[in-house]
Amino acid sequence: MKKLLMNALSDVYNICLVIVLAVLVTPASAQTTFAGYSEDSFPETYCMALNIYYEARGSSMADQIGVSDVVLNRVRDTRYPDTVCAVVKQGRQDSNGNMVRNACQFSWYCDGKADSPQDEDAWVSAQTLAWRIMKFEEFRGLTEGATHYHAHYVNPRWARDLTLTGSIGVHKFYRWD
Repeated sequence: MKKLLMNALSDVYNICLVIVLAVLVTPASAQTTFAGYSEDSFPETYCMALNIYYEARGSSMADQIGVSDVVLNRVRDTRYPDTVCAVVKQGRQDSNGNMVRNACQFSWYCDGKADSPQDEDAWVSAQTLAWRIMKFEEFRGLTEGATHYHAHYVNPRWARDLTLTGSIGVHKFYRWD
């Protein structure tokens, strides 16, 4: 019963946050998205929402937070770009400056598919969580400094060179030592 009540309260909080964002935050001239902000109005938060959506859509909230924490840990690490969008869009480019297919840090960004969210509920959820993480710095530190993660069903070579910080949902998280 307590868990059911907590879930209901969380849902109410998320709905209220979406309404507040839609009414207070978005300039009237901006093209809005489901949760009330656009790529133009809050580009870094929008990039975070896209990464949550494509990397952890359908996963638990904790898993989505873990994925987000890795992005922010990279932003703060001098080995990586210093903005959320630059971290999310990091990858190898060809001689013309185009992204090389399947050669990005986050696979969804250069998989050749459209990067336009189709699942409206999951997109609103991703945008809401991204807003909470980016604007209120909620949930920081869950991955204990992880700068890498992968799904449980893969075994990348780089994993053996890093320290495992833990597993959350369908992902394993790692950091440099």
